[in-house]
Amino acid sequence: MQIVQTSLLSLELAKLGLGDNFQLKILELPVKYSAVEKKIKWIWTEVQPQLSVHVGMMSSSKAIALEQCGRNKGYMEKDLSGAHPQGGCCLLEGPDRIESAVNMKSICKNLSWPGVHVIHSRDAGRYLCEYAYYISLHCGSGKAVFIHVPPLSRIITAEILGQALQIIIQEVLRQLNLLCD
Repeated sequence: MQIVQTSLLSLELAKLGLGDNFQLKILELPVKYSAVEKKIKWIWTEVQPQLSVHVGMMSSSKAIALEQCGRNKGYMEKDLSGAHPQGGCCLLEGPDRIESAVNMKSICKNLSWPGVHVIHSRDAGRYLCEYAYYISLHCGSGKAVFIHVPPLSRIITAEILGQALQIIIQEVLRQLNLLCD
């Protein structure tokens, strides 16, 4: 079910786009620590985005959570292959926490979306979502954001979440002076 929801949301965001001046590339990350690290490093070295936006589903939430930072340690939950990162760390010599260059709290305050709450968070969960975010923040010198979305429902549809993501990402781009009005 999660794969279907992620795909529906990706399709919706791809349909909406971000504006004429931006090329939106949507890539799916595997649920395996080693593969996530390789793919994110590939994204930053080969694709070379101005910004990397990560979106993950938080099944227990009814709100969109804008994640401020990624933490390096405490990754002991195993991935689908039964592995976890060496020493429970994203990067053995990495800093304990990396903050996004984007002030997600400010983005959160500037948004109002009917039927969907948007909250600020400093805890992305110490599983693959936060692992991916930390690696991306490290590789992209803070030019990454992570957005946790609730599962799709009758009230929170792919269309509504797609529109909310579009607005959030546009606000992030404005804050980084990448989007001009």
